[in-house]
Amino acid sequence: MVNTEQVGRVSVITLNRPERRNALDHATLLELLEIQDRLRSEIDASSTRVIVLTGAPPAFCAGADLTGVEEGQFATDLGSVLRNFTTLAAPVVASIDGPALGAGTQLVVACDLRIATPDSQLGIPAAKLGLVVDHWTVRRVASEFTTPIGRSMLVGAETYSAAELHRTGGIHRLGDQDAAMEWAERIASLAPLTMAAHKHGLEADGGPHDADKFETLRREAWASSDAEEGRTAFLEKRRPTFRGE
Repeated sequence: MVNTEQVGRVSVITLNRPERRNALDHATLLELLEIQDRLRSEIDASSTRVIVLTGAPPAFCAGADLTGVEEGQFATDLGSVLRNFTTLAAPVVASIDGPALGAGTQLVVACDLRIATPDSQLGIPAAKLGLVVDHWTVRRVASEFTTPIGRSMLVGAETYSAAELHRTGGIHRLGDQDAAMEWAERIASLAPLTMAAHKHGLEADGGPHDADKFETLRREAWASSDAEEGRTAFLEKRRPTFRGE
């Protein structure tokens, strides 16, 4: 089960299977896919500026629910959920409190920004189960947590505390859900066209199509009313009000 809540311009997605420590089953993935589709239209309408992904206590997400999970459609839909978070135009913030293991860590690295309580544990113990994650996850863990930590997680099945990952940059801030919401609300006041363009640039693989799209997004942002508002607010020494236009 997945709960959603709108707090101002922040959409909060909460994994809510506490009896299974928020482990992902196929039904949960299908719910997340539906939520992501809805969020795309809300982001386009500027009603959502930031997304916060979290889990109901006592965990963020303890991994995949191995009861009834098979490689086929579950793995395909998990891959779609992960990639969808990276292609949403709004920033996605992971708010982690408790274990984020296996598929939980996959969700964490799919997010743009990460905040966690210091003792939260992250890792991908696939080698303890005889399983193999997809190549996207391998590359993503290495890029977001550094290659040495990625090797340790994936080859050595090591886990890390959020405090340890914060020291290496993989976790951006330490804090609880209240701190995550304060951060998200601050981000929601930033220029959405700028954030969308920068996010696309960070996610792009360098191909010509990606380069063309980034250039289009960059030009749109520079020509926008928001860009004029940002310059005017700077000269008038006030906070800008961005409308995503």
